[in-house]
Amino acid sequence: MDIVIAAVGKARKGPEQALVERYLARTRWGVSVKEIAEQQHGPLEQRLSREGDALLKAISDGAYLFVLDSKGESLESPKFAKKIADLADDGRSSIGFVIGGPDGHGEAVLERADFLLSLGKMTWPHMMARAMLAEQIYRAWTIAARHPYHLGH
Repeated sequence: MDIVIAAVGKARKGPEQALVERYLARTRWGVSVKEIAEQQHGPLEQRLSREGDALLKAISDGAYLFVLDSKGESLESPKFAKKIADLADDGRSSIGFVIGGPDGHGEAVLERADFLLSLGKMTWPHMMARAMLAEQIYRAWTIAARHPYHLGH
């Protein structure tokens, strides 16, 4: 399975980036991160539109798209793992996750979303959201593989 995480903003070296790299290296699914430049000039709707266009270009057309959004549904780890396993069982070969910038997502991204996913009711810095998503993707893989990681953490 091919998984792409498309995120607005450039990762800086630090503990959050190290966590992203650590969890994605452990995952046996092919996971890549594509960074999109944050738009800082112009009216809000134009910035969101430009970011959204770039995010959607980073995800293949047929991919199932999870959009991280504070208004989305929060899933327990086993339900998240089952959702990914069900997508694989249904023949989906590509899954995309998009993480917006500080201003969220534009309409095009929200309309393209197959699932709005929330990491909880709290607001998280974008690099923490990447690290938490990477860990949950790894955890989903361990659940699918019946690896003991999920049971002990």
